[in-house]
Amino acid sequence: MPSAGESRSGKPLRLSTKPGMCHWFSMQFSCAELVTLASIGLAQLSATISPGPSFVVTARTAVARSRGEGVKIALGLGAGTVIWAGTALFGLNVLFHAMPVLSLAMKVAGALFLVWIAWQIFRHASDPLTFDDDEKPMGGSSFWRGFWVQLSNPKVMVFFGSIFISLLPASPPLWMLFALLAIVTFNEVWWFCIVALFFGSGPVRDFYLRAKAWIDRITGLFLGALGLRLLWAARDST
Repeated sequence: MPSAGESRSGKPLRLSTKPGMCHWFSMQFSCAELVTLASIGLAQLSATISPGPSFVVTARTAVARSRGEGVKIALGLGAGTVIWAGTALFGLNVLFHAMPVLSLAMKVAGALFLVWIAWQIFRHASDPLTFDDDEKPMGGSSFWRGFWVQLSNPKVMVFFGSIFISLLPASPPLWMLFALLAIVTFNEVWWFCIVALFFGSGPVRDFYLRAKAWIDRITGLFLGALGLRLLWAARDST
């Protein structure tokens, strides 16, 4: 009968120290990193849900053409988000590696921009959102229309940049950058797919537009509180 630590042949057992799949799956993500991902995703989603030009072009296309064409608009908006968010994410990462001293200053600037965006959203919460069922959508591919609508709005990249600057650590791991890119793109696509599929219905769309003021006020308060919290955090880090 072999003793403990010996094989049946009598030779001592040796445990393999080669890294394998189990080692890869045992990698742990820090709680702070997961909270950062959730915070950025929630902030971006709240801004996406707030009614604006992307909502109008998606819902109008779903009504005037079809829900399928509205979904293509949503996919185009998502493709545009990949460009703007990717530029903001990887551009800032390169910049912070080249000039780490800029990190604090840009975090303060990003937090101030979030407060300004929050104020603008809250201030214009009662402004009506124009939606004309009789207006014909532009010709051409709906996907590319959504793509160019998103790409022609540089405020999208500035918004992404302010969130990423304010919430990301100075040297985020590469997996975190790709995870954020996937999260913000997914948020954009799934929300506007819902707009295309359900907001083509008159009653649903009318209810949403009646709730616009409250949606904008809640969004403004949320983004404003986030910006002020980030300003306070930047103050503590000085």
